[in-house]
Amino acid sequence: MEEKIELILQYLQNKKQTIATMESCTGGALANAITNIEGSSYVFHFGAVSYSNEYKVKMGVDADTIEKYTVYSIETAHSMANAISKKASADYGIGITGRFGVEDPANPGGNQNIVYISIYDREQDKYIDQTISLGHFEREQCKRTVVQLTIQKLFDHLFQK
Repeated sequence: MEEKIELILQYLQNKKQTIATMESCTGGALANAITNIEGSSYVFHFGAVSYSNEYKVKMGVDADTIEKYTVYSIETAHSMANAISKKASADYGIGITGRFGVEDPANPGGNQNIVYISIYDREQDKYIDQTISLGHFEREQCKRTVVQLTIQKLFDHLFQK
């Protein structure tokens, strides 16, 4: 995975492009994986962890989207990706939301082992999405899986243009 992240960072740096993340269920694991690579600060300027709906909205996520589709939806992941791209003036924004087998009293309903990933490409005004159904893994394993799949999705998008 580190090699792919390095290639992504080199690509973005060569293109003078940037990336930002807004993560919920992964708790910053994606930002951590990116910033573990030397030189990441050239392209990664901002990451947010927003567990609560209140702070998602404060970061620019549309409250009506959360109300209509729930926080556990691809629509909310879109809104997160777009909002963080705008907030950070980044070329790519990544939004990750979902849950790992725990009922959330503030956000009832939905599959308890599903994650929604959205990568917003500002230049193309396009979303690259993935929905992941997870087994009953421990949280750490779920986070690693989501990060790996997100990196792969971004890698595929960048290098298949």
